[in-house]
Amino acid sequence: MPSVVGLLEQRELGARRRVDELREEADRVQAELAVAEREWKEWVIARSRVGEVLGPVGWTGDHARTERTVPAQGQAEEVSSASMAAKPKSQVPVWREGLDASVLSVDYQRILQALADRNRLHQGPLTCQEMAVLFGLDAVPAKVEALRSKAKRLVARGWLAERQAGRFTLAQNVTGPGGGS
Repeated sequence: MPSVVGLLEQRELGARRRVDELREEADRVQAELAVAEREWKEWVIARSRVGEVLGPVGWTGDHARTERTVPAQGQAEEVSSASMAAKPKSQVPVWREGLDASVLSVDYQRILQALADRNRLHQGPLTCQEMAVLFGLDAVPAKVEALRSKAKRLVARGWLAERQAGRFTLAQNVTGPGGGS
């Protein structure tokens, strides 16, 4: 009859092998994810570059399609930073290095600020229900879904990350309004 210690050692060995197999699988998936993220970022950059080329001087990305203004003859072609500030219901531009959160509407800036604060305090991701409560809204489906729609748009444009379904954080290299992260 085998000893109890021997049986425990067998089980421990089996569990350790399983952990090793899962670690190898996780490493493979992480490597595959890194390649996919790099490819995605390249496509984001490509789309941004096309927006820059096709838009008037001073306008980039989604702004080139939605908020384009053509100066009248004789007016300066210089675009002020105030005129580039986001208007309510404006499009969300694709994030790129050097783009400030001030280009976003107030609602989007508020989401970024909440996540920047969480990041700064090392508190982790937020759900849309938590955001609704944080913003003083009733956590009813309509309000939560409106926040989810905005958060998903920010994810799609590279401002936020959603590493777990429904849990949002700032994307890598993105800082919140005011530059603090």
